Amino acid sequence: MPHEVTRSLPTTAALQAFESAAFHLSITRAAKELHLSQGAISRQIQALEQHLGIELFHRERQRIRLSPAGQRYLEHVRAAFDRLEGAALELRAVRRGGGTLHLAILPTYGTKWLIPRFPSFAAENPGVQVQFSTKLQPFDFATEDLDAAIHYGEAQWPGAVLEKLMDEQVRVVCSAGYKKQAKLREPGDLGAAVLLQISSRPYGWDDWLAAKGLSGIDGRRGPRFEHHTMVLQAAIAGLGVAVLPTFVVDDELAAGRVVEAFPDTLVRTGKAYWLAVPAGRAEMPALQAFRAWLVREHAEGSPGRMVDRP
Repeated sequence: MPHEVTRSLPTTAALQAFESAAFHLSITRAAKELHLSQGAISRQIQALEQHLGIELFHRERQRIRLSPAGQRYLEHVRAAFDRLEGAALELRAVRRGGGTLHLAILPTYGTKWLIPRFPSFAAENPGVQVQFSTKLQPFDFATEDLDAAIHYGEAQWPGAVLEKLMDEQVRVVCSAGYKKQAKLREPGDLGAAVLLQISSRPYGWDDWLAAKGLSGIDGRRGPRFEHHTMVLQAAIAGLGVAVLPTFVVDDELAAGRVVEAFPDTLVRTGKAYWLAVPAGRAEMPALQAFRAWLVREHAEGSPGRMVDRP
């Protein structure tokens, strides 16, 4: 037996009348815009107020102004109209072989890895529009208007299928001037160095020290920064030593803006970057095109292992 849902919704005509009157703050102009009489606009708004049980406008002689409730409701109405319009445009794009992909990305991954390579995807898929949002932590796809996300860490995301993109590798870097100043020659010299910290990776230094088998060094001391890019700039400025992913520092190393603090700093952290896709959206044409391109860019013809998490 099909599940029936009864919704208590106002008519589209009433919402259009309200939105137009709220925009113009005039019944007369709303009537002209919608090709209706002033009486019809007024009746639609009154019916909407009766439906909601609250006054949306303050009437002052021949003028109207939004009530506080009306101002808040207007935001919801406009957002709903925008989403309906967006859905219509997306369906038309799908019919033409394109579509819109709403993607959540990590700030540094997006800035340093994805965006510089993205023109090739756009050239291959001119009918696909990708809208980027920033998300630092896993979220519930059921409550977000997002189709996929780039995830860092372990293979864990409830309600999503994860596909590995790349294992994370990090290097320890600093400016040439700071290396000379701090007399950095080997890992043990970090005990007297300023360790630049990343707020989102509170155990970054501890993990690196453990991978190198070092003890007796406090890996959590030092100034803290919010993002990788801020830490990178701090290292370039000579404020201390940073442990950063290779895709963040490789270009800076090649350009000489930073140097490795000492030989053999490369460490595989055991964590990885993943493409997370919620159940039920994997068949979206736009997402399929993006996934194929992303996997190819990360590893030539070598997709990561699929991990399903309930």
